[in-house]
Amino acid sequence: MEMAKKLSDELGVKSDEFLKAAKDKEGYLFPDTYLINPTANSSDIVALLENTFEKKYSDEIKNKIKKNGLTAEQGVILASIVEREARSDKVRTEVASILLRRFNEDIGLNADATVQYALGYDGKTWWRHVVLADYKVSSPYNTYIHVGLPPAPICNPSMSSLNAVANANPK
Repeated sequence: MEMAKKLSDELGVKSDEFLKAAKDKEGYLFPDTYLINPTANSSDIVALLENTFEKKYSDEIKNKIKKNGLTAEQGVILASIVEREARSDKVRTEVASILLRRFNEDIGLNADATVQYALGYDGKTWWRHVVLADYKVSSPYNTYIHVGLPPAPICNPSMSSLNAVANANPK
């Protein structure tokens, strides 16, 4: 939704067309700075973001993630949570290690970012402040009431978050 608004504001891309082209691709559209041809349509832009993700999410990173006991898809889901939970590289690796340990021990991840995602867009932001009652929201994305990873990524993770999951130390 945020990306669709930005593209609409800056390139005149129709938000609904972009959202349709990007459906089910959250987590796999690489966040970066792009030079986009002003004549590009929504499908062109989604393909660019998706192709960039595929190039950046290398076999080397996937193999490190697999050594941590996750599939490549689980790695993206965990990296998306790390992206929303931490802001610096050092903290991302620490958060990834903690979340991976919780995942491996089969206990709740208890990540506020997943609750924020479960609450959805409130007309202003996806990432609003979580209050106590929000921890009970019924959603498969709520890692306070569901053990394990959510069913899909909650955002498009950066290279830093993907690397944090690849280099996490769950011990």
